[in-house]
Amino acid sequence: MERLSWTGALGPWLVPALEAALIALALAALAHPLALLAGYRLGPGPEAARSGPGRAARLTGGLLRLSLWALAAVLAAFLIGGLLVPPEAKGILGRIATRLWPVWLSLGASFALVALFRRRLGLLGHLLGNPAGAVGLALVMFWVFAALFADQIAPFDPVTDVIAGMKNKPPGTPLPAQGDAAYGYYLLGGDALARDVFSRAVAGARVVLAIAPAATLFAFMVGITLGLPAGYLGGRLDLLLSFLANLVLAFPVILLFFLLVTPEIVAMGVPTYMAGALFLFPLIFLTILWNSRFRTRPPLRAALIGATLVLGGWLYAGLAWNADPFGVVAMPAGVLIVFVSVVFVNAPSVFRIVRGLTLDIRTRDYVAAAQTRGEGPWYIMLWEILPNARGPLLVDFCLRIGYTTILLGTLGFFGLGLAPESPDWGTSINAGRGLLQFVPFPPLVPAIAIMSLVLGMNLLADGLREESLRE
Repeated sequence: MERLSWTGALGPWLVPALEAALIALALAALAHPLALLAGYRLGPGPEAARSGPGRAARLTGGLLRLSLWALAAVLAAFLIGGLLVPPEAKGILGRIATRLWPVWLSLGASFALVALFRRRLGLLGHLLGNPAGAVGLALVMFWVFAALFADQIAPFDPVTDVIAGMKNKPPGTPLPAQGDAAYGYYLLGGDALARDVFSRAVAGARVVLAIAPAATLFAFMVGITLGLPAGYLGGRLDLLLSFLANLVLAFPVILLFFLLVTPEIVAMGVPTYMAGALFLFPLIFLTILWNSRFRTRPPLRAALIGATLVLGGWLYAGLAWNADPFGVVAMPAGVLIVFVSVVFVNAPSVFRIVRGLTLDIRTRDYVAAAQTRGEGPWYIMLWEILPNARGPLLVDFCLRIGYTTILLGTLGFFGLGLAPESPDWGTSINAGRGLLQFVPFPPLVPAIAIMSLVLGMNLLADGLREESLRE
């Protein structure tokens, strides 16, 4: 069998259209800023203030939007055509699009549901009317669904499937023995150990998205639990917690990671003790939350706190101490080190943001009204201040997941924490960087994956910021 081309039978029809759309987009992107500058008069006086974008700027702006829509239409044609053409006419892109059919189906269903319940979803529903937010949401949900359906999408096992003769092969290379495999090509080539690059990229999404959002959520639990009382109560508590946060922020991050993976530090149990301390904060946060909200309804409060302590204690024992009596919940040692490191590094930054927001919001009239009603401090902090800080915190949460994704890639690149055979994107980049000049795809594909996920998180955060300001 011959190597696959990138576009297959669609190439002669769609590649010229793609080139024309890219050229039009580049020309419009260059012309529009020049037209905008030419439309403004420089100098003092009211005449300069009244001047603005002229006819040329409006024309180039329209051409820029039109070229973007044309490019999107060509890319959609590649996707739909790759799904619909017969298997023998599919190129690399068409076969990848076919493998990703659960992702496309889930994306379509998700956006349809968001559009259907747009008014009930608050900020999320408003994102569909925000171009940057909608694109960011699509990129993020693409990788989320890719991680969820990784077993169905990836044709090979990312760790154990090593096929002789496929070492450092280019994209679209057929397998040596077609009868031994149900899937006949390495779509994005093979790496230095003859593993499928496409399968490892998809499996890497599951590793990254299993750690980054959860670690960020834990960091927010720590930052919120400590930042609210520091900002609301002030005094010596604020001084002490702020000093500790600044002390952690002043510590070199990479040095911290190198210390935590040192065999002597691991043998002393330092990562485990750190996990034991940090993983307590979700239990503390939820217990205080239920107690402050339902203090006038003791039976419901007791039921919620009891369920939190039982279920949370079981998860805490398994995740932090690897002591689940049922053997269901556990965290590998390498993942625990990475998880604890990310939480420890991010929590002080979240603390400072929450403290700053609390210092501002505690002077509002509705906080004074709650104090007049005789509400307790924790009720005011959790049910008056925290909900009114949700906009900036949601934006920071999205941005911080992107930062954590980069941080995980950095840790994997330096070989810290995760196993050398792990399919996470940082480890894959490190494994393929030695032959980057000759075999670029093994490190390039995970690098593009990191870039697209972080770009999606940043665009989503921008959309959330704009929509929260409009509320």
